[in-house]
Amino acid sequence: MNESQGEGIPTAEQLVEEFRKAKVEDFLVHTCSLLASLAFGKLAAEARDFGQARLAIEALKALQELVPDEARRDVQQVVANLQLAFAAAAGEEKPA
Repeated sequence: MNESQGEGIPTAEQLVEEFRKAKVEDFLVHTCSLLASLAFGKLAAEARDFGQARLAIEALKALQELVPDEARRDVQQVVANLQLAFAAAAGEEKPA
């Protein structure tokens, strides 16, 4: 057993095998989750970046029709929530 296997780090062969078994649908759902987290993070007051938030929201909108049926409604709800959060954050930015 080599040192990397002892630490629980997968070998290149193990990674290749995992990718062979993986389903694209699963990656789409995980990608949507990551994009949603990034978008919400970009709308936070301490790290606000409207351009990046908008890009993440648009990417989610593009991907929502590609995710499996059982996840589509959740992605649509996240998009709606992000759009509301975007509007609220933009409203906070306007001078009084």
